[in-house]
Amino acid sequence: MDESLRAQIETYLSHLDGLIRRGRPLRDTLEKDPTSKSAIAATRVWQEDCGVTINQLSGGSKAHWLARSFSEAFLMRSAAGNAVEGAAPAEIVNRLVNVLEQAVASLTRSDDGPIISASSEAPPPHRFDFVHNLELRPVVEQAYTDSRRALEQQRYDLALLTSCGILEAIVTDALEHKGLGALTTSDTPAGKISDWPFEARLAVAERTGLIRSGCARLPLVARTYRNLTDANGESHSKATVSESDARRTGQVLHVVMRDLDPGR
Repeated sequence: MDESLRAQIETYLSHLDGLIRRGRPLRDTLEKDPTSKSAIAATRVWQEDCGVTINQLSGGSKAHWLARSFSEAFLMRSAAGNAVEGAAPAEIVNRLVNVLEQAVASLTRSDDGPIISASSEAPPPHRFDFVHNLELRPVVEQAYTDSRRALEQQRYDLALLTSCGILEAIVTDALEHKGLGALTTSDTPAGKISDWPFEARLAVAERTGLIRSGCARLPLVARTYRNLTDANGESHSKATVSESDARRTGQVLHVVMRDLDPGR
């Protein structure tokens, strides 16, 4: 097996593992409460992500065994064996998890190689599936790519600004999901969470156990990163951002991402 195919398979295996880990708790929740609106919404997104991956692994062919298995997971069989609509949500999720596990087994075959017709393009990264705001996920995903590119191009101010913006966005998302009522203490800032200072959001997230103490490593220029932009959000040169500052900020971002997504 050539190295490019091996790397592609490893990418798919990692992505499939993430989908399986997302699916199991959804199944458990739906078994307890099939009408849970939040679980149903999350399941819909998860199923779409599964469909994209299955389509890629099937080479876009609906006749491929994996694509057929995916489609059949949504059907309920009658006593006569005929397919009818209406399988229970938890059962559908369980079947899809089984399909994903079949894909993993196929990719890890050691005889004649995997029987999956993987497309030439690797599946898109899903680093921010832990973010509760679905509309925010693609925004921070693109911002993450931009921050890495800026770092490679030695645009350290832009790399730091973008990393800080992601950090603020995902911490705010976690705080808002927990709810203001669960966060309020004598030292909690007043007003909406989105109006709190950056450092206050980090402090409250740490105090409530959403994140650990990784933000202590943030350089001063990162803690005051909003001072590096003008009223239009454009960066300016009020402070010098070093390569060390930019890289350390990126490292802290990774730590917080792991905190908010323990399965990473």
